[in-house]
This record gives sequence, structure tokens and C-alpha cells, in this order.
Amino acid sequence: MLQTPDLVVIAIYLLVTIVLCVWASRAAPDADELFLAGRSLGPLAIGLSLFASNISSTTLIGLPGAAYAHGISVANYEWVAALVLVFSAVFVLPTFIRGRLTTVPELLERRFDARLRRYLSGTSLFLSLALDTAGSLYAGGLILSQMVPGVTLGAACAGLALFAGLYTAAGGLRAVVYTDMLQTVVLLTGAVVMSTIVFGQFDHDWGRLVAAVEPERLSLLRPMDDPVLPWLGTLIGLPVLSFYYWTMNQYVAQRLLGARDLRAAGQGALIAAALKLLPLFLMVMPGVMAAVLLPGLDQPDTVFVELILHYAPVGLAGLMVAGLIAAMMSSVDSALNSASTLLICDFVLPRRPGLSARHQARLGRASTLGFMLLAALWAPQIAHFPGLFAYLQQAFSYVVPPLVAVFALAMTNNRVGASAALRGLLTGHAISAAMLAASVAGWAVPHFTIVAGLLFATTLLAALVWQASAGIGAAPARALPDAGPAPRSLQAGAALIAFAVLIVVWLFR
Repeated sequence: MLQTPDLVVIAIYLLVTIVLCVWASRAAPDADELFLAGRSLGPLAIGLSLFASNISSTTLIGLPGAAYAHGISVANYEWVAALVLVFSAVFVLPTFIRGRLTTVPELLERRFDARLRRYLSGTSLFLSLALDTAGSLYAGGLILSQMVPGVTLGAACAGLALFAGLYTAAGGLRAVVYTDMLQTVVLLTGAVVMSTIVFGQFDHDWGRLVAAVEPERLSLLRPMDDPVLPWLGTLIGLPVLSFYYWTMNQYVAQRLLGARDLRAAGQGALIAAALKLLPLFLMVMPGVMAAVLLPGLDQPDTVFVELILHYAPVGLAGLMVAGLIAAMMSSVDSALNSASTLLICDFVLPRRPGLSARHQARLGRASTLGFMLLAALWAPQIAHFPGLFAYLQQAFSYVVPPLVAVFALAMTNNRVGASAALRGLLTGHAISAAMLAASVAGWAVPHFTIVAGLLFATTLLAALVWQASAGIGAAPARALPDAGPAPRSLQAGAALIAFAVLIVVWLFR
């Protein structure tokens, strides 16, 4: 259990967060400030905030837990994400920034029509609340309920949601980004110290660690019959899931859309990509080491807490819990702000285009608090699912690929019209629903990462078939304007980070 010095450390962190939020929101933000920080964010703020919003409490709990149970292959999600960020910085962000998008679904309206915009926005809104926000609240609440006597899971989820929801509603994206920068520092500091202490149980001797762990648990690329992450799933499924998360997901992309220019957005994406190489060493490896040090845990998701309780001295335990809270806050505030942005910009404004900026901001704050309540109510129900990481990744694998396929068509194919794209999307989701039902019923279904790749390809093919069946009389497709290339400096930085990723993969293959 936490001691008084630990509680003091946590209280100091919360106080600093409040002060930073008050400073960031000292002027009541209008709609542009609330949703996009006035399009003034620099590269460091973007990069740190991207990293913090992703390395949530679900990651701090899920990565070590999955590594404890199955080995380091879970880190494939991290290095694939780095490559996707590199790709997006060069090939996607020019369209985003030079097109001055407010939401990612807006791009589908420009390329196709309003139906596709609402479809992507509504689906993203659901995923943001049910998975990103509720999952982060559940992970944070689970840890606090285990470490603070008398605190129930529901009460912990409610308290965390209230704190994050209030400062998000008050300060908008700028408060979210600035607090994320603080949270990144706290998170990385705690993770570095904790991973060093755990590695110290092996006398900081890599050879001793390798000798104590089965070789397959230290391999990123697993055989096709691997139940956790087969190599084909890594090849065809993870890029699809990562592309949605890092490029299409308003929850993440909002920081990029709030950049002051293309160079700042691209450099921020590259900073985040470089930081994505750290979780393998700071979060996944401690889980593998814990399998040797603390064998026999009934719930792998509790390994993070067990490492703190067994090895963190007084004071450091408080810093680690503060890091956990920081991770949770950075995800919840991001998801709540993006959900509010999607609701106002993609559903309210098209119907009420004359709504003033002040009224937009007021409605945005109210919706943030409403979404906070919904997520807090759903979060405790995740305890009834078999594992947090599986809950998140399998849900994404069945919902996201058809959306990514239509987005890819929007960016690369000027011949597919709006109706064909919509019908292809509906076809893809109908097939995914059937496959999910078959999986729940116990039928033999490929690994969910392989399913993600197959659904992506099927939706692409379906949209092309629908377009071909429309014939010559089909309405002409609209094309996105040419955004031009990314700056050469971004291209060079992207190549360097991609090379570093490939080296890491080669070393741990």
C-alpha cells in the first residue's frame, strides 16, 4: 500500500497539473482555441503530447501484462506505430495541414460527401468513448483501487474522470497539450527509474536476463501458429490498425491539426515516432523480467502494480503512481477533447452553420462533461471482459479496417465515387460483424490482426466492385487538391527514424 511520502508525491503532481491547467486556460478559449489551440502548436509540444496521449494507463497496464504472459512480441505495436508516424509525416500531413482541416472526417466530405464524414466521425466518437476514454479510466481505477485502501473501482474511475474532464472543459486543447508535456516527463522519469530497478535484480547483466528467459519470449517476430501475434498479423494487420490510430483518429490527430505549420506538424510526428522506440525497453522488458521475478500471477494486468509493491522504495512508488495517473489523464483529456470536437464540428455546425464561436465553445465544454460521465459509467464494466489489452485491440481490429480502406481510397484513387465508397464501407463492416459473431460463437476465425488485414483488402475490393457496377452514368468522383511534397528536412528525418526502427527489429527478431 502507498505510504505517506507516496501520497505527498502524488498530491504535488496533481497540484502542479492544476496550476499548469489554470495558466493555460487563463483566458476563456473560443472554439478555435478550444479545439485546435489556435493552430499555434510547435513541434516539441506536438511530439510530447502525441506520445503522452498514446502511452496511457491502458498501455502501462497492458504492455507489461501482455509481455508477462507472452513475451516481447506485443512491442510490435510500438515499432509499427513509429513507421506509420514516419509515413504520415511525409505523405499525409501535407494534405491535412495545407487543407486546414479541423477534423479528420472533414477530409472524407471534401473527397466524397457528407455521408462519409458523418460515418467516420460517428464511429470515431464511439471508439473514443468506449475504448480510449473508458479503457484508460478502467486501468487507472484498477490500480488506485488496489493501492489505496477503501477506494472502489467505480469510485476511482469517477474521481479520475471528474478531474480530467474539468480541466479539459476549462482549457481546451492547449491545456491538454501543456499538461501532456508535464505528464510525459513524469511518465518517462518513473518508467526509466522503475525499469532500471527491475533490471537491477539481474545485476544489470543482459546475458543473465537472456539465460533466465525462454528464447521465444525475447523474439518480436513469432510463427504463424502463435496465438498472440503471428508474423502475418504483424505484416498485414498492425499497419492498418496503427494507421487508423495515428493518422485518422481525431483523438491523436488533433494535435497535428493544431500545428502552426506543416514543418511543426511533421517534426512533432517524428519526435513521437522516435519516442515510440522506448516502450520496448521501459514497459515491455520489465514485464518479461517480472515473469522470472514474480511467477504465478493470476492476473497479468496486475504486474505493473506488483513490481511497484515489490521493488519500488517509498517515494518512488508515489512517483510511479503519479506516472500512472499522468498516463491516464493524458489519454482521457485527449479523448474527451476530440469527442467534443467531432460532435460540434461534424454534427452540430453542418446543421447550424451560424452558431457563434462563443456558443460553440460553450456547447463543447458541456459535451465534454457529458462524455466524461458516460465514460465513467462504462469503465467499470470492462472488468467483465477477458483482459484489457485484448478488449482494446480486438475491438479496433473488427471496426477500424474498413474505415482505413475508404480513407486510403480517398487519398490515392480519384475514380471511386461517394456512393461506391459508402457501399464498400458498409460491405466491409457487414463482413466484420459476421466474423466477430463467428468468433464469439466459437468458430475458427484467423487471428484478429490477420482479420484486420483481410477486412482492409475486402473493403477496398468491395468499393472498387461497387464503382465498376455503377457504370458510365455514375456521378463523377471529386479529387482532393494536390498538397505538394513534405519539406526535404522532414523526409530526411523520417528516413533516419525508419532506419533506427529496422535496426531494433533486426536485433530482436
